[in-house]
Amino acid sequence: MATRPLNLVEGNIPRTLFSLSYPSMLGMGFYMVYDLVDLFWIGMISTEAIAGVTVFSALFWVVSALNDVIGQSSISLISQNHSRKDKLATNLSIEQTITFKFFVAFIAALLIAIFMEPILSLFSEDQAVVNAATDYGYLRLFFLPVMFASYSVGTALRCIGDAKTPMKIMFFSSFLNITLDPLLIFETVPFTSIPGAGLGVFGAAVATVISESLGFLIGMFYLFSGRAGVNPRFKGLFCLHWPTDRKLLTIGLPIGIESFLRHLSNLVVLQFVALYGTTALAAGGIGTRLLGFIFIPLFGLHMAAAAMIGQNLGINNLERAVKTAKTAGLFGALFAIGFGLICILFGEQMIGVFDSSPEIMEMGAALLKIVSVGLVPLGFTYGLSACFGGSGHNSPFAVASLTARWLLQLPLLIVAVHVFNMPIIVVWISYALADIAESVILYLFYKQGKWMLRRVY
Repeated sequence: MATRPLNLVEGNIPRTLFSLSYPSMLGMGFYMVYDLVDLFWIGMISTEAIAGVTVFSALFWVVSALNDVIGQSSISLISQNHSRKDKLATNLSIEQTITFKFFVAFIAALLIAIFMEPILSLFSEDQAVVNAATDYGYLRLFFLPVMFASYSVGTALRCIGDAKTPMKIMFFSSFLNITLDPLLIFETVPFTSIPGAGLGVFGAAVATVISESLGFLIGMFYLFSGRAGVNPRFKGLFCLHWPTDRKLLTIGLPIGIESFLRHLSNLVVLQFVALYGTTALAAGGIGTRLLGFIFIPLFGLHMAAAAMIGQNLGINNLERAVKTAKTAGLFGALFAIGFGLICILFGEQMIGVFDSSPEIMEMGAALLKIVSVGLVPLGFTYGLSACFGGSGHNSPFAVASLTARWLLQLPLLIVAVHVFNMPIIVVWISYALADIAESVILYLFYKQGKWMLRRVY
């Protein structure tokens, strides 16, 4: 599995950026394919099952803000220390990122599990929807520490210039998940006579945690074997190092706030969607998962650009860092244009793959087409904003999310839905407006240039 890390501080920028980002794109792409296959199988159970998983997923991703705090901090810490050839600091950063994430995820999962059922009941009075959410959700929460820590393994490898190994691990995990899903969900695997476990929605959760756990173990053994070019120690995982942990908390805190505000706002927006019934919840769940496909290239691009920028800032190569950010922004816009056109032209067909109900197809297709309007500026600034993660200057994310989601989108929905009783299309429009507003704010922070002066070592 050993892969030679890329040189991120020399050579052609577009070529290096593509070489570092495409493995993450492919790995994330396969993961998203699994996500849609998972949704396809769950859709064969019932519309209530889709709605239940949609509601739980919205709650689940609010918790992921904690992962974003530590994960974003680790990008700047690992990449900048690695480029300075400070092996001790690099290894310590990797060890503490994994350990601290595991610890924080355990506490978060415990708290959410206690209050999950009352929270879920706020979104639907349909007991079948709530039951599906809890059947799927409790097991996912139990394995949240493994999920958080597995992300850290991939991040560490990308920060030292190895994106192919995380890609291979994501391929393995996603393929295993796709294989296990029908075997665990149904009593008889659809379209075959193969017997299954018949666990329903719970089976989908079991398939996910098995594949994530095995992928995590493979990645850990590879990273800690020394073959990756770094030498973290297993015994370093059993203690906390407060000076490093403090950086992991504070550097990424703004992006954690941004992630929390964004996912919490999505949870609140989901309450507006729920006002239109279970059909609307199902349509929104399918549509948002399809829209997640744009983050396949954007995720890989952002992670690669952040690692490149972090390494170049670590040796004070500012010119190359700026060029990397601009190149990532251009690539992001091009990806978004292509994806947006697909959504506009084939929206109904895309929704129909998962639920052929005319009402769901109409609602879901409208979501895809309207949100596509905001994808181009979103794609541009998603690439450009890698400069914040690479430098450790993450406060722009929090400001942009607070303004766009809480000061624009939610007040608009309160007036439109509760005062004027407008149809569900206003909810879809609010998503696009929030994306555009957030993009404008992030671009203004980029032009301000404070990120160029920030270092974390």
